[in-house]
Amino acid sequence: MNLGLIAGNGRFPFLLLDAARAAGCIVVVAAIKEETDLEINERARNDSNILVHWLSLGELSRLIEIFQQAGVTRAVMAGQVKHKQIFSSIRPDWRLAKLLMSLRTRNTDMLLGAVAKVLGDEGIELISSTAYLEPLLAKVGVLTRRSPSQDEEKDIAYGLTVATGLASFDIGQTVVIAAQACVAVEAMEGTDATIERAGTMMAALDADASILERSLTVVKLPKPKQDMRFDVPVIGLRTLETMKRSGASCLAIEAERTLLFDESALIRYADEAAIAIIAVPRRY
Repeated sequence: MNLGLIAGNGRFPFLLLDAARAAGCIVVVAAIKEETDLEINERARNDSNILVHWLSLGELSRLIEIFQQAGVTRAVMAGQVKHKQIFSSIRPDWRLAKLLMSLRTRNTDMLLGAVAKVLGDEGIELISSTAYLEPLLAKVGVLTRRSPSQDEEKDIAYGLTVATGLASFDIGQTVVIAAQACVAVEAMEGTDATIERAGTMMAALDADASILERSLTVVKLPKPKQDMRFDVPVIGLRTLETMKRSGASCLAIEAERTLLFDESALIRYADEAAIAIIAVPRRY
């Protein structure tokens, strides 16, 4: 089977690429010039069943043409495309321009959902971004040696409420909490930048005058009606490194709908950094 892969940034596209090849798929990669790592070319040079085509974010017609010419009827999105790229750097072709004009709101869900519909109308089904990667989905429970402390559990409970509300508006997936107060919420900047911002704000506080504890708790959740075809929550080593630098000691994610990249390395790093990670049961 020929599988289309719309590749964003980070390691996600490579993990999915490896899994799809292991399943016997020929993978036709639509690599986004503004996002995809050039390493994808090296993969194609070493495997004749990986075909890479480079295109810009706004070239929706060319994306369809590439997939149709390669006989692709199923495709997957993997890897982040920065939200600010989508809404500032994009130069839409006629097909995407028409689609954008038809949207009543231009949030990420609305845009990607509309793209998925256009692909479907052209005979290309967009499937779940967790396809071939189900073993990487987080399991329920405490994943690290250290469980969250009582104070962190309180911050998690509050953060889950805030993050659920935030995600329902398709604003972001991450909130950062300290002493049951919301320090930062994610918008277009992404999870790691949100954590860094929270750390910077906490570092600027006068410890003697502040009622907030220095330790931060990060809560990252999918949307209540998460479309698993795109924007699925992902945790990688870089997020934990950012947490350590920023003074965050606890991470809460949702089980079954959050991907953990290289879980053993993640847990090892978290244990060494005394970061507690917990996967809470699916909420919706």
